[in-house]
Amino acid sequence: MLDTPQGTGDPLIIAGRVFASRLFVGTAGYPNQQVMLDAIAASGTEMATASIRRISLDGYQESLVDLLADRVRFLPNTAGCQTARDAVLTAELAREALETDWIKLEVIGDRELLYPNVEELLLATAELVAKGFIVLPYCNDDPVTCLKLAERGAATVMPLGAPIGSGLGICNPHLIELICSRSPVPVVLDAGIGTASDAALAMELGCAAVLANTAISKAHDPVRMAAAMRHAVEAGRLAFTSGRIPKRRYAQPSSPQLGLVGS
Repeated sequence: MLDTPQGTGDPLIIAGRVFASRLFVGTAGYPNQQVMLDAIAASGTEMATASIRRISLDGYQESLVDLLADRVRFLPNTAGCQTARDAVLTAELAREALETDWIKLEVIGDRELLYPNVEELLLATAELVAKGFIVLPYCNDDPVTCLKLAERGAATVMPLGAPIGSGLGICNPHLIELICSRSPVPVVLDAGIGTASDAALAMELGCAAVLANTAISKAHDPVRMAAAMRHAVEAGRLAFTSGRIPKRRYAQPSSPQLGLVGS
């Protein structure tokens, strides 16, 4: 029986933690909580992320943490932060409240484009790593920035494929492939995914994993799209590890040319 990436033969390892699934999902934008839970189950994911600002920490109402506790690992993120100082404070709040050292780091430089503020992102990464956090930073699709983040101790780099929530897919496949080929840490494509083929392409380019939120939560049928993303990530990983044939300018026959009738 084929040992697929969703099984144990091709695990994803981040900071010593082993994941069988290479698909991470977000928790925002679903029509209701039940659809979110069903989509998470259909995705096969082992880790879901949400902004710390969306989590109830007062103990008086059920929060996302309560909903997901027995289903997946929870990854808080610093969405909405615009400075390293705010991101570090938010991460420390998440660690205190949720008892996790893992943080998806977002430091936004433009509220309309939702592009990262690279200088503040680098500062926050270095400070959080020094404080013992496992940092997964959302960044632009820049090989130099990704290398600098890894040098500062990031456990992964998470370049965008396109602006957050745009559904444009991977606007610059060459850069994503280049990042993957040079990165000393796992590359997780984050942002821009629109449909399953985008996720498959990310994996074929060499990404270690894909994070999808809007493409699932805003789909006409989020649960079916979550399942599609799961299969796309698995297929893309299998294709990458199998090795594609080279592209050629001209046809190359797959059948032998000798022994043809009339020859």
